Formats: sequence, structure tokens, C-alpha cells
Amino acid sequence: MSLAIRVIPCLDVNAGRVVKGVNFKNLRDAGDPVELAAEYYRQGADELTFLDVTASSAHRQTTYDMVRRTADQLFIPLTVGGGVRSTDDVDTLLRCGADKVGVNTAAINNPDLISEVAQRFGSQVLVLSIDARRVQGDVHTESGFEVTTMGGTHSTGIDAIAWAKKAEKLGAGEILLNSMDADGTKDGFDLEMIREVRREVSIPIIASGGAGKVEDFPPAVEAGADAVLAASVFHFGTLTIMDVKRELAAHGYPVRGLESEGATTER
Repeated sequence: MSLAIRVIPCLDVNAGRVVKGVNFKNLRDAGDPVELAAEYYRQGADELTFLDVTASSAHRQTTYDMVRRTADQLFIPLTVGGGVRSTDDVDTLLRCGADKVGVNTAAINNPDLISEVAQRFGSQVLVLSIDARRVQGDVHTESGFEVTTMGGTHSTGIDAIAWAKKAEKLGAGEILLNSMDADGTKDGFDLEMIREVRREVSIPIIASGGAGKVEDFPPAVEAGADAVLAASVFHFGTLTIMDVKRELAAHGYPVRGLESEGATTER
């Protein structure tokens, strides 16, 4: 493996504040997004992801301002998602300073949006966010995983693995694969889901949902992830970016920044 494994903090933003819960429930305040973003940059994060978890139009202007203020401080890629419904939304976020834009529900409702974004801005701009879980109740899919929306509360009945494969063909540049079963539990990533998606797609996979300790990260990479994303373990000081990078390096995976940790943390 030649490309460095990326370590990405995720900031779930609600009304201009970072929040975190378990399975997207019981959200609690985790701080100011711009301040946290700056701190993660100093710690050596490879990228940063903002997700507007409510995506309310009332908060959209707040999100734009937050993106502008954050982009002014960072020199690493910034991905912003939540409430993106059109290529014009993508254009606005890019003009505010985002490098990549995450799309979820709008792509499910209109898969052609993936192609439209890829054609207008390039595939590298589009990160398809997939909130997936094991099927429940009367829902059946071939893979046993389904796509959900509304923070995992709404069942779509769409096979998550098939959706990832289709999205790649339509032009998605990356897949942010979030396990709704594992999200916020700190019990580890859903390795089976990662392996199943890796088997069907060649574009980068960002593993999300379930990180609780440094030992959780290398198995996600072994399962096929090109990047690992976490939220609460970083927000509440359980782990640092460098803790994760050292663990990945100890397992033989290439990471950026360890050759001069002092310089990395003081950038």
C-alpha cells in the first residue's frame, strides 16, 4: 500500500455547534466547530469533515459562514455535507472554501445528481455519504445491509452494497461509509460492511462509526478502508490524531506526520 492512510475528525454540527450522541440520538454539545477544526489541524489531521446533522434551511447561512471561517484557518482538505440538494449548493460550498462536498439523501432521491456534480466539478469533489445498517424487521436486501436516511431513523430498503457500486459508476469520487449500528457506540468499526463495500468498489472508502480505542483503527484499514473517521473519541479527549497515526504505523500502514511529530503538531 503506497498511499498514506488518512485520519479524519468529523464534526457533526447542529445550529453552529458541534454535537455528538449515540446512534444519532441524545446529542450533547462538544464545542465550537471553528475552534475544534483549528485544533485538529494543529494535531496533524489529514482532512476535516463537517456534517450539518439537521440541515435546516434556518441554519444554512450559519453553515456557510462556519465553512468560510474554518477554510481561512486550514490548509488541509475540508469536506462539508448535510442538506446538499443541487449542483448550485455544491458550487456555493466550494466558493465558501470547501474542497469536497458530501451528498446523501439528495442522491438517493435523485441518483443523477451524482453524475451532475461529477461532470460539473469533477469526481474528486463528490463524497457519497452512506448511512447503512443491518436490515431490520420486514426489510430484506441481498447483502443484508440497507441504506437509511434521517440519521438512521428512516428505512429506504435500498441495498447499501449495491448503492455504493452504483454510485461509483455514476461518478462518486469517494464513499463515506457510516455504520448506523456502530455510530457512537465505541465498540469498533463494522468490518464486515467495509469488506463487502471494498469488494464491489475501487474508489476510496472512509470508514466511519464505532471507533472507541486506537486498536479499532488498523482492522478497518485491513478490511479495506483508505481513511478512518471518528468524532467523539477526538472531541472528548479520549484519543488524539497522533495516537491513531502511531497505532496505524505500528501495524505497517503508511501515515503522514510521524517523521517529525513536533513539527506536525505546531503547524
